[in-house]
Amino acid sequence: MNFNIKRVKIITTVPVDNTEEVREAICKEGAGIIGNYTDCAMYTKYTGTFKPNDDANPYIGENNKLEFVEEDKLEVVCPVEKVKKVVTKLREVHPYEEPAIDIIPLIDEEEFN
Repeated sequence: MNFNIKRVKIITTVPVDNTEEVREAICKEGAGIIGNYTDCAMYTKYTGTFKPNDDANPYIGENNKLEFVEEDKLEVVCPVEKVKKVVTKLREVHPYEEPAIDIIPLIDEEEFN
């Protein structure tokens, strides 16, 4: 089957204190629109782990020390034509040096018979 992908889901992890700033910035770039609604997003609380190496400049934590950080997983839908702009803005406002970003293609219901 061939699907016409019109939207993706963008998922990133954000320190709890920065979630709203990141959500607002990427929604202003065109993410988070579902039908007649704007600024749509989901947050999931969880604990993230990472260990910055000697070359890292960590926003949180210390080099070569395993960190456990309370974070939000932030999820938004985004039209494919706006993905590059949204991800560029996400990287610009995100406090992490290397934010984790997943871009997952979504299949709309009308693609199924």
